[in-house]
Amino acid sequence: MPPSPAPRWALRLGAALLASLTVAGCEVTVTEPGSDSGGISSTRNSGDARARLADLTVAEAGSMRGYRRDKFPHWRSTGDNCDVRDTVLTRDGTKVKFSGCNVVAGTWISVYDGDRLTDPAKVDIDHMVPLANAWRSGASSWTTDRREEFANDLDDPQLVAVSATANRSKGDQDPSTWKPERTEAWCQYAADWITVKARWKLTVTDKEKAALTDMLEKCR
Repeated sequence: MPPSPAPRWALRLGAALLASLTVAGCEVTVTEPGSDSGGISSTRNSGDARARLADLTVAEAGSMRGYRRDKFPHWRSTGDNCDVRDTVLTRDGTKVKFSGCNVVAGTWISVYDGDRLTDPAKVDIDHMVPLANAWRSGASSWTTDRREEFANDLDDPQLVAVSATANRSKGDQDPSTWKPERTEAWCQYAADWITVKARWKLTVTDKEKAALTDMLEKCR
């Protein structure tokens, strides 16, 4: 299998190292290079993504029997009263402000619909592959510890800050029944979905695979 592309957090880390930090009491302001396009570049190597997609196991969706969100413990603490949600908000936002290490302000461009958000309370952290979809495609047999790792995965493109509206519209749907409103995001979305499914050895349905193949046509 070809090597996975650099994870989203690693790409943004370089920008964060160039960020300017202003310290005033317990509040820290981080300014990063922003983008009005939403998230990182939507360009992916479609050949790599297609190769990973071809390697995924195709299977019927499993049962939802026994599923509960609390079987995927999230958001994990990162110390000092902060958690993985704060980490993603910091990574995906610009001009982010903190109280201690809790995110209290900033700007986020939702890659799914292009919405510009300035209130962190209106930002959702989306699981690229929803927890319920993961359950149906193999996670039902995992240990709780493994499901926790999946739900808090910062190494792969599994967590992304988006508008609450887009996230709740998506729910637990796969690409055969839900796609981002912005067609410009389809290449990135499909490549990231495939990366996560490949990394965690989750299955795809026939319709899901067909939809992903179609979305990769948007790659430049």
